[in-house]
Amino acid sequence: MLKYLIEKEFKQLFRNSFLPKLIFIFPCMIMILMPWAANLEIKNINLNVVDNDHSVLSRRLVDKIGASTYFRLTDLPGTYEEALHAVEEGSADIILEIPRHFERDWMTGTPSSVLIAANAVNGTKGSLGSSYLTTIVNDYMRELAAESPHALQTTGLLPQVRLTTQNLYNPHLSYKLFMIPALMVILLTLMCGFLPSVNVVGEKEAGTIEQINVTPVSKFTFIVGKLIPYWLIGLVVLTVSFFLAWLLYGVVPAGHFLTLYFSALLFLPVISGFGLVISNNSSTMQQAMFVMLFFVLILILMSGLFTPVNSMPEWAQWVAFCNPLTYFVEIMRTIYMRGGGIVDLLPQLGALVFFAVVANVWAVRSYKKSS
Repeated sequence: MLKYLIEKEFKQLFRNSFLPKLIFIFPCMIMILMPWAANLEIKNINLNVVDNDHSVLSRRLVDKIGASTYFRLTDLPGTYEEALHAVEEGSADIILEIPRHFERDWMTGTPSSVLIAANAVNGTKGSLGSSYLTTIVNDYMRELAAESPHALQTTGLLPQVRLTTQNLYNPHLSYKLFMIPALMVILLTLMCGFLPSVNVVGEKEAGTIEQINVTPVSKFTFIVGKLIPYWLIGLVVLTVSFFLAWLLYGVVPAGHFLTLYFSALLFLPVISGFGLVISNNSSTMQQAMFVMLFFVLILILMSGLFTPVNSMPEWAQWVAFCNPLTYFVEIMRTIYMRGGGIVDLLPQLGALVFFAVVANVWAVRSYKKSS
């Protein structure tokens, strides 16, 4: 009986000429466009430099900043007021003011400072831009100190401790390596969440659900027959995503593909079962899609996909703790970036098993079969 139910689902799916195309086109578009758009790296920051010194050292600093890919030197105003006016007009994001006698103070060992003023209307651009600029200025001061050790001893501006930064698992701080595994989670959530959420309610609107209700098919068999096709579709979408991540960005998992597929097989029943719960309790397709969209947005935003869970307020961390996407995002990033195995992921996998049992038991019980 289960075999014929699965066959019916595939026939019903491919009878709609648009859905098979969507299943293939949607992951392609997400994997092609989203890694470039979902990127918190800030580049091309408009910078105005007010050089009050006009010395060799100040011009070298300006040239060093201009050579950076993070900044775009838009103007060299004569006064700070002119630069501030450019910020108010929106043509500048950050102002760097170099004081008078900058070179003389450095050569004589007199403490000197530069001013960094950032437009913090966009807090991310303001804070990261200031951090980038501070790093460049500090690197420049180290270069000057290396060229004139006597000045370093006189000023004491730099500590006598050398710091070396080593970025583990993502040595080049590539945001694509961080986001692409999470985008795969979004793909599975949208494809295997929305399609089941409109399945049963679609049969209600078409009237075909009554023919199922008068058959001896049990509720459990009916729900499993509804879910298995979407699990297979999810695995196909995941495979396409793996291929595109490698082909377009050269991103491959540090761990094993079998671990990825095993984790996906635990996550797919969670999100598809939840979609069927919504479909069972909806009267129309519009209602099912709206309710699913409401929950999917919350699940994605509270999963730690864009911001760390530990940075959220305590109440939001409890919401994330009850969110299955939180665990699957962590699983995908652990396998892709750290090469974690099943033993390393036992707590997250155990949570997905729990959510899968709850979602599918709920889906079976919420389906009202009348004969």
